[in-house]
Amino acid sequence: MKTRNLLLSLAATLPLVACTTKKIDLLITNPSSEVRVDEPVAYKIPVGYKSAIVTVDGIEIPSQLDDMNEDGVKDEIAFVMDIAAAETKTAKIVLSKKEVENKYPSRVHAQMFFRNKETKDITPTDTASSPTGNLYNQLHHHGPAFESELMAYRLYFDRKQTVDLYGKFNKGLELAESLWYPTDEQLEKGFGDDILRVSGSVGIGTLKGWVKNKAIHIDPVTNREARILAKGPVRTIVDMNVTGWEYQGKTVDVKSRFILFAGQRESQVIHTFNEEGKGLVYATGVQDIKGSEHISDGKGMTAIWGTDWPVNDTVKYAKETVGLAVEIPQNYITTELKDKPNYLYGITPDAEGKIEYRMVVCAEKENFGVKSASDFFKFVADWKEKQPLIIKEK
Repeated sequence: MKTRNLLLSLAATLPLVACTTKKIDLLITNPSSEVRVDEPVAYKIPVGYKSAIVTVDGIEIPSQLDDMNEDGVKDEIAFVMDIAAAETKTAKIVLSKKEVENKYPSRVHAQMFFRNKETKDITPTDTASSPTGNLYNQLHHHGPAFESELMAYRLYFDRKQTVDLYGKFNKGLELAESLWYPTDEQLEKGFGDDILRVSGSVGIGTLKGWVKNKAIHIDPVTNREARILAKGPVRTIVDMNVTGWEYQGKTVDVKSRFILFAGQRESQVIHTFNEEGKGLVYATGVQDIKGSEHISDGKGMTAIWGTDWPVNDTVKYAKETVGLAVEIPQNYITTELKDKPNYLYGITPDAEGKIEYRMVVCAEKENFGVKSASDFFKFVADWKEKQPLIIKEK
């Protein structure tokens, strides 16, 4: 009884501590027969908390809190973890209402720069907006770019909004140094570079309209905006927002979100449409590369392995061989489509106005990846069947 009264007394003297922190234990299960390395975890948290500490097996691991709906309040925690086949681990999370500087080394990177045409100087920014929908030539590397150790992506700030790719020889972050365009010295050191010439195609995973049996760009619009919401240490979040897209007799607003985790080559894509955009059919998929090998399951997965010049400079740069794949849940699919530059699926938003899918890339140049079409298609088949972690609050 004395012990109980002492505990009650101590609790009564610590109201500030009790109300400024919150503990959450997450039971995380790997449902597969394969070891998972750097497996992403994202979990909604109560509002009002500004920092967090995550421990697994008694060891603190890097994490970040993000404001996913941009209301000024952090509402989701993210981290990556290793977990054995069929294993269940507990991730212990301590949330705090105190803002604490994140000192974890970043394993991802995101960047966007305005470019001065006269001086060629570049100025970093996290937001860019244009009522014409075109800042292609005003932004360095033509839009926002983001990377993990395995792969880098960029998004064109124009009517194409195409997803373009930067492949690597070696694992690591490069864009802070190479700025997408490596110097001769950096190339000699083993830096990667652009691996895909997208031209007017879908590239990989780019949202397009579908009119008269061909994919069309997102144009005209009343405004186009790029926003970098998160830069690490464990994931990047980049949005391309469009308002006033005149499409199929409707005025469509759409937010296109790209999420990339540390240790991953896969990017998650989430499109969110306004009411007028809900009932329409759009398209996405992978570009057709001349002389390539292509597979599709007719149920939302399309993949290609091919070789082409990555840029118009065919003297300095060699041809690149790449594998591209998109996997779309069947509930969004209307039909499988094809036009001259692309292998596509027709897609339509769900009742909430969302379309979600995944895209993944492998470059033959990697010293850590696949080297043939057969290996890539096997990789894609396994990737498509991969079951997500099971996450439960204890």
